[in-house]
Amino acid sequence: MSAPDYDVFATQCPSRETLELVTSRWGTLTLAALSDVESARFGELRRRIDGISDKMLSQTLKQLQAGGLVSRAEHDTLAQHVDYALTDPGRTVAASVIALVQSVYRVQPTLA
Repeated sequence: MSAPDYDVFATQCPSRETLELVTSRWGTLTLAALSDVESARFGELRRRIDGISDKMLSQTLKQLQAGGLVSRAEHDTLAQHVDYALTDPGRTVAASVIALVQSVYRVQPTLA
């Protein structure tokens, strides 16, 4: 299926999985957090995304990586560490996510 053949309204469309991940609370927040930096370590992301558990962040990063939106780079230094960064498609999607977040800020209803 080429990109122009995608139909998000069709049950079998593969873009639905990506749409579900990107529009989930943790997917949206992870993409937004990564859009602020060139790359980030797991702990930096966990501190940036208030309320996310280690398990949920790990799961979200794995799904975003599988979807081609996030890259994972292991560094074999004295203190081994892993960095996460947006891929080119991830930056494109993150820009839309940021626009959505900014729209939500502008229309946030008052909850009584």
